[in-house]
Amino acid sequence: MGVRAVWILLAAVLAVSGVVVERLYAQRRGGFRGIYQDPNAPYDGRFTFVRLSYQVYNRSGWEFDYPAMERNFMTIINDLSTLHPHVRESNIHSMDDPILSKYPIAYLSEPGWWIPDQPEAEGLRKWLKKGGFLIVDDFYGPQWDNFERSMLAVLPGAKIVRLEVTNPIFNSFFQLKTLEGMYHPDNPGVYPAEYYGIYEDNDPNKRLMVVIDYNNDIGDYMEWSGTGFYQINFSNDAYKIATNYVIYGLTH
Repeated sequence: MGVRAVWILLAAVLAVSGVVVERLYAQRRGGFRGIYQDPNAPYDGRFTFVRLSYQVYNRSGWEFDYPAMERNFMTIINDLSTLHPHVRESNIHSMDDPILSKYPIAYLSEPGWWIPDQPEAEGLRKWLKKGGFLIVDDFYGPQWDNFERSMLAVLPGAKIVRLEVTNPIFNSFFQLKTLEGMYHPDNPGVYPAEYYGIYEDNDPNKRLMVVIDYNNDIGDYMEWSGTGFYQINFSNDAYKIATNYVIYGLTH
């Protein structure tokens, strides 16, 4: 990663402080009840941030950090790249929504409570097999067991493998030197961040279909960037990781 790219990222992170933080009907970590959802952007071929929704009895989770996180992140992507994504618009789709097939990358938040039903599992499996790239974020500790069961319901026989900093996904735009130092913001110092993936046909020579942030919440760090809520290096690293994910997903 060149010095110029580092300064561009830092400048963009600081610029996000001028972006209005849209906490519509929500409190931090409180989720949404009677979720407010902006209209989805009509498909026009431009990159659109897609968040996956799912049903959980008497609980939410998939919508945490919406919509400020995606607005801030797309502002960064727009400043750093020539991608020219939708910045003020983003989409929410269920896992079995046929329209999901139009979008190459999707984000899944709080999978520690996620239990897909058959249509959701089949829809997500079909999308992944056709080339979709899934970013999983915002869960920690004992929530792994439920996530693993749910992920294997989507991809039976899949092997979830640990990813090291030398993996191409961490060098697709920014050249990351370490993956250490981050953690889930609700459990600082208790669960250090770890990164996992699922390869197509369980073959590490093929593309990653799924990347998993465990004991981390890059969405939260991006949502609150520029507010002083977290140390700037956490938001800076979150943007680097998320940018690498998007570039990898669009090029593999």
